[in-house]
Amino acid sequence: MTLEEVRGQDTVPESTARMQGAGKALHELLLSAQRQGCLTAGVYESAKVLNVDPDNVTFCVLAADEEDEGDIALQIHFTLIQAFCCENDIDIVRVGDVQRLAAIVGSDEEGGAPGDLHCILISNPNEDTWKDPALEKLSLFCEESRSFNDWVPSITLPE
Repeated sequence: MTLEEVRGQDTVPESTARMQGAGKALHELLLSAQRQGCLTAGVYESAKVLNVDPDNVTFCVLAADEEDEGDIALQIHFTLIQAFCCENDIDIVRVGDVQRLAAIVGSDEEGGAPGDLHCILISNPNEDTWKDPALEKLSLFCEESRSFNDWVPSITLPE
């Protein structure tokens, strides 16, 4: 048995629990950020915010369904946003279910379809550092993932 096999056996339940905890924390953070009015949705809108005030951005979510994986333009945007976030010490995660994300953050217009949710930024609501337990959990999750060389971890949102 190799070291990787031994590690894999020990970490599977822990990894699943970590992933579920991160998914719940992301769900809570998105709802809290939306209530606070510090959620920016959309690739282009997010790029504008990152360009103008990157120090105010605390977290980034990139979302793509399976059919989006073939969208080269979207993948280029993701690569640029990821690089910018890493350079500016902004925690970033990927989500594979845009529809679930839309169910959490809702739509832009009453009864309308949700706007572009491929990129969501969470900013500080004011000059003071925002202390949200879900944000702290996600920051710890991202830090642990980076220690395993997983710079942009994937999270599964709870049903």
